[in-house]
Amino acid sequence: MSCVVTGGGRGVGRAVVERLLGAGDAVVVVEHDPDAVAWLAAHPAADRLAAVVGDAGDEQVAARAADLAEETGALTGWVNNAAVFRDASLHADPVGEVLDLIGRNLRPAVVGAATAVRRYLAAGTGGAIVNVSSHQARRPVPGCLPYATAKAAVEGLTRSLAVEYGPRGIRTNTVALGSIATERHAAFMAGQEPAAAEWIDAELTRLHPVGRIGRPEEVAEAVAYLLSPAAGFVNGVTLPVDGGRSVFGPDPEAR
Repeated sequence: MSCVVTGGGRGVGRAVVERLLGAGDAVVVVEHDPDAVAWLAAHPAADRLAAVVGDAGDEQVAARAADLAEETGALTGWVNNAAVFRDASLHADPVGEVLDLIGRNLRPAVVGAATAVRRYLAAGTGGAIVNVSSHQARRPVPGCLPYATAKAAVEGLTRSLAVEYGPRGIRTNTVALGSIATERHAAFMAGQEPAAAEWIDAELTRLHPVGRIGRPEEVAEAVAYLLSPAAGFVNGVTLPVDGGRSVFGPDPEAR
């Protein structure tokens, strides 16, 4: 079996790749940054790994990834994880820039889903798609309008795909993430003054009812489940993988 993981070179994406490799799958990683896939060549499972460097929102890049995946086995899973973490505000930035950022986060999911659906239908085998969203799709934080809007659209896309292609043997689900301890998070924290970093860490602990932020490996387990036959009756779901952040309501008497 083979899978494609976009944005699979670092963070959550790499954890998903490692989890799928551990299950014996072949994986094609799509990454925009060549440095993000430098580790593939020395990996113990390098014979089951391939990389495509390019924009996950480019149909030709997605087609190349699908081709490589099908060379190693039946394409059974597609994970739309690639994202752009940059924002703009409606009051200060051109509307065109805001729309461009929304599109840069939404387009890779649409292109990936379209590529996967067409390949699954052509093969007649069905398959699974997992989109990666965020708690911000339903509960945005200030200053992240383009990202939150795009992720809300990704969750709508998931439901539409589930209804449209479920009867054809194609399941589509989403994981909606809380804060995760990725390299990007570590770099953000390293750039803070010690007092600010301590406050941010305390706030993130407070916001996640399990008392900590998540690990990439925990997200990978959820994604692997949704891709697997064990989730054969799970379709159109947005699964929060957020330690309870999306259901947390602050106690008004706590202060």
